Amino acid sequence: MLSMQKIMQAQEILAPAIYKTDVMRASTLTETCDLWLKAENLQKTGSFKIRGAYFKMSQLTEEEKRRGVIACSAGNHAQGVALAATANGIRALICLPEGAPISKVEATRRYGAEICLVPGVYDDAYRRALELQREHGYTFVHPFNDEDVIAGQGTIGAEILDQLQGVDAVVVPVGGGGLISGVAFAIKQLDPRVKVYGVQAAGAPGMVHALHEHKLSALDRVSTIADGIAVKEPGSITFSMTEQYVDDVVTVTDDEISAAILALLEREKVVAEGAGAVSVAAVLSNKLPVDHKKVCCIVSGGNIDVTILNRVIRRGLVMSGRQYTLDLELPDRPGQLTAVTRILAACGANVTSVHHERGHAGWDVIGCSLRIEMETRDFAHINEIKQKLTEAGFRLL
Repeated sequence: MLSMQKIMQAQEILAPAIYKTDVMRASTLTETCDLWLKAENLQKTGSFKIRGAYFKMSQLTEEEKRRGVIACSAGNHAQGVALAATANGIRALICLPEGAPISKVEATRRYGAEICLVPGVYDDAYRRALELQREHGYTFVHPFNDEDVIAGQGTIGAEILDQLQGVDAVVVPVGGGGLISGVAFAIKQLDPRVKVYGVQAAGAPGMVHALHEHKLSALDRVSTIADGIAVKEPGSITFSMTEQYVDDVVTVTDDEISAAILALLEREKVVAEGAGAVSVAAVLSNKLPVDHKKVCCIVSGGNIDVTILNRVIRRGLVMSGRQYTLDLELPDRPGQLTAVTRILAACGANVTSVHHERGHAGWDVIGCSLRIEMETRDFAHINEIKQKLTEAGFRLL
């Protein structure tokens, strides 16, 4: 069973191998609570995963080290295992689905692991990893359902209590549950007064379902921009520990996650991946009872795929009222576009795109449509613009 002695042992072993990441105040994000960020996005490999992987390597027997380790992941766990194995002189083989992003495949290779690309999806890669484990006697390094891995992640909880005196609540991203199991166990052992809340993506609520049903079950599918926590089924160990030590687990939507990524990037200069931003998303979306409390959100990773960053930012702008698409129906006569843009200019909107179209079957035969994309300040600003246009006689679609 997990113990504080094991977490303290993990702290000692990890001390020369990882960063003790900063806890930073995030006063620009919200006024409802005293918000702080535990910046595991700045950890080696860009996420907390190196902690559990490295401690797991340290606990292997000499025979297990000689045989090597195997893991299956398309993201942070792969990189954590790769770096931890290389640092300990252990051979590591990582099974990845062929469709994994090239950037993540190459990052894992750079950290020193051998790569086995498997046709199909994650489940196919996982099955192949188990086959290779049986064939060659590798030690399988599970991403979350392993007590040594959980102990390594639990060092974050101990660090937070050491770095942030008087903290009332700690908010933790949840996928398979390894991070929150370790963090909650450490915190409840050291200071039971502190609340521990978990956050999952609404498109991958495996732990939430398990807690509500009081049993483990696999989701049919998962779909979320927070790929690092897109887990169909939590582990047996992590489910039991979450049920025992965690105060509540809530969900956030992809739109709320996108808005949190944008807010962290723009206001705090913090780059967070979707999984890393869910903790902040829950606070900003008022999903947790933390008003007027001292709160620490774990930003668990910063390895966001740059190919989707632009889409995430755009979605975040829309969600926060910073970008809006306006559709109007106009009489097709001179001066109408000028009248509309004069109102927008007076309201302080910045037009980024204009599309004018005539003759659609659904409109008046002498009418036309106007679509304007614009930058706005917030939702109150959008409502002001719409009101001014309506008062001027324009019909909004």
